[in-house]
Amino acid sequence: MNEPLHRAFEDPPPGDSSGAQAVDSDPQALQDQLSTRSMCPVSDPALFESLVDHPGMLVLGVDTEGRVQWISRGMEQLTGYTFDEIKGRDWVTTLVPPEHQAEASLYCRGRVGKDRTKSHLKPLVTKDGILHHIEWMHSDIKDAEGNVTGILCVGRDLTDLIAVREALRSSEKKSRAIVETAVNAIITMSEDRLIETVNTSTERLFGYTREEMVGKNIRMLMPEPYRAKHDSFVQNYLNTGVKKIIGIGREAVAQRKDGSIFPIDLSVGEAHLPDGRRIFTGIIRDLSDRKQLEEKILHISEEEQHRIGQDIHDDLCQQLAAIGCLAKVAHQQIMRCGVAQASSLEEIVRLVSQANTRAREMSRGLMPVTLDAAGLMAALGELAQGTERIFRVSCPFRCERPVEVPDNKMATQLFRIAQEAVANAIKHSHAERIELSLSQDDINIHLTIRDNGVGIPDNVSGKSTGMGLLTMSHRARMIGGHLTAGPDDFGGTIVRCTLPIAAA
Repeated sequence: MNEPLHRAFEDPPPGDSSGAQAVDSDPQALQDQLSTRSMCPVSDPALFESLVDHPGMLVLGVDTEGRVQWISRGMEQLTGYTFDEIKGRDWVTTLVPPEHQAEASLYCRGRVGKDRTKSHLKPLVTKDGILHHIEWMHSDIKDAEGNVTGILCVGRDLTDLIAVREALRSSEKKSRAIVETAVNAIITMSEDRLIETVNTSTERLFGYTREEMVGKNIRMLMPEPYRAKHDSFVQNYLNTGVKKIIGIGREAVAQRKDGSIFPIDLSVGEAHLPDGRRIFTGIIRDLSDRKQLEEKILHISEEEQHRIGQDIHDDLCQQLAAIGCLAKVAHQQIMRCGVAQASSLEEIVRLVSQANTRAREMSRGLMPVTLDAAGLMAALGELAQGTERIFRVSCPFRCERPVEVPDNKMATQLFRIAQEAVANAIKHSHAERIELSLSQDDINIHLTIRDNGVGIPDNVSGKSTGMGLLTMSHRARMIGGHLTAGPDDFGGTIVRCTLPIAAA
């Protein structure tokens, strides 16, 4: 341990011609001076000395020339120097790296008698050459007459803090670089639905600049009717905690600055910040190209189905009709001859006629008539009637209010979804009753197909469900809709397809 504080500031050794002033060696006077400068009155010398010699306290006293007169225990432990090793040496040249010595001397000795309220950060090099970053505060030590007799230097080791800050800054830069270079648009939103951050892909995708989006309500990126209802959706979640989209990726629609509407894949996450705030992060992927590709694939599929249906109608149905006519003529001739086997031939005529009717209905299903705005309702009604007639099952169709789908492609895909769901209910669920319903609210068009069959597994994405469900889901996604399939509350299976009105 270094010598007591009352011996810290002694008269300069004999023969010292540095011109430095002698510092008052009275311990009580020194204590009073330090206490006055630190604005912390200390009445007990032992208490004062224990405070200064705390391992965490970096304190050194120097004369007006910057020569070390005493150091605290914390300085000894940090620097590796004992007081005897450093006593009388210039503290700046001893402890400060050469490139920082001039500025450190200016702050320490150059401001004697001037404003000392500002701190400064300077590196300190230990006896072993290790660098520490120290925040220094300097204070003049004065005698009873107000003459400056020395300088008190109090430091705080910020090395670990600076390292943490640098690591945090580096992490932030890395995270920012990842977000900025991401292909997908990334947006953060506050609980008040205000946009807080966007990345470059968001600007490119929506056509707005960053300044035009930050601070604005997120609904500016949505078409109607979602724009008008989004605030209530978020508020409902904040009130109830029921998640409808958070943590679940789904397809939706968005609106660019120029007013164009386009399909997106939207994933929303939620984060609670240390300050108690809650933010939402949205990752948006443009599905325009994929939708175009899907549309081409389905268009090819539709053309192939149309070709098969046309072949059945023009070839098979015509042949069946011709066979039926010949069989009918033969039946009439045999009847006139009174042959006993005439009844068998009559049954053949009936079966051929029935097969021709079913073939025509099948061909019509493969090439449905062009659907106008109200044509989907008529097509679904015919599907229900044909299902009852051909498969001998109950298949009512309900549409309480008119539902118009002006886009023929979307109407066709909805019809195909219903057609596939009905086929699955008959072939796989062995249903005896199938219900079709079409409805519409302020936001979505709803197509529902439910049956009383054996149902499907809970894991509807499994391979056991075949291609039917995958095809229906694909058709729904292509038109911007969302399809779900699962067990019905009343038994059997329920398939729901929800199509945003904005997309239609």
